[in-house]
Amino acid sequence: MSRIAVVVFPGTNCEHDTVSALRSLGGRAELVWHRQDQLDEFDAVVLPGGFAHGDYLRTGAIARLSPVMGPVAEMARHGRPVLGICNGFQILCEAGLLPGAFIANSGLSFICRWVDLEVVSTDSMLTSLLLPGQILRIPLNSYEGNYVDPGSSGRIVLKYVDDPNGSQGRAAAVTNDAGNVVGVMPHPERGSDELLGSADGLGLLDGFLAAAGVGAGV
Repeated sequence: MSRIAVVVFPGTNCEHDTVSALRSLGGRAELVWHRQDQLDEFDAVVLPGGFAHGDYLRTGAIARLSPVMGPVAEMARHGRPVLGICNGFQILCEAGLLPGAFIANSGLSFICRWVDLEVVSTDSMLTSLLLPGQILRIPLNSYEGNYVDPGSSGRIVLKYVDDPNGSQGRAAAVTNDAGNVVGVMPHPERGSDELLGSADGLGLLDGFLAAAGVGAGV
């Protein structure tokens, strides 16, 4: 069975939600401490949300130096699925695995609410099982969620229907050219059960697991 590493940094706070959502879809998700220096036994990796190292310097700037980021980069180079959620998205940008960077939301306020997302492209592991134009309802929870990409090199796969934070191109999720590395600012693991308000996040996580070799079930 495919194994999924869910990396825990000091300050990460969404790791158990992520593991629970992935396991509900049949993924063998396991927590991995950020000081682990090899991920050879894993087929995919998730950098979950939270506040890695307290975001005391700049979101993701300290976390990118953690030993685990070496093997994460290696997995990305070899085409394995790499997913960054919220703070994980910020870390992927700081590590150079995705283009662009994050600044404070345009309203300079912390956003914690449901948002509607439109599927712009299915050419990524995260969106591969969805339909272009499909609308998803997912929770957003961030302060530095304003995505900027001066080179306009990021390929947007999900965009906000309404602009909540000023992100360039209303970007909510961005992929690399190969489609195996994706960062998403809203939290699919928090929209994984109708009891939570929506199960739309399962379609995204199912695409991630399918790319890791776990059969799609949504």
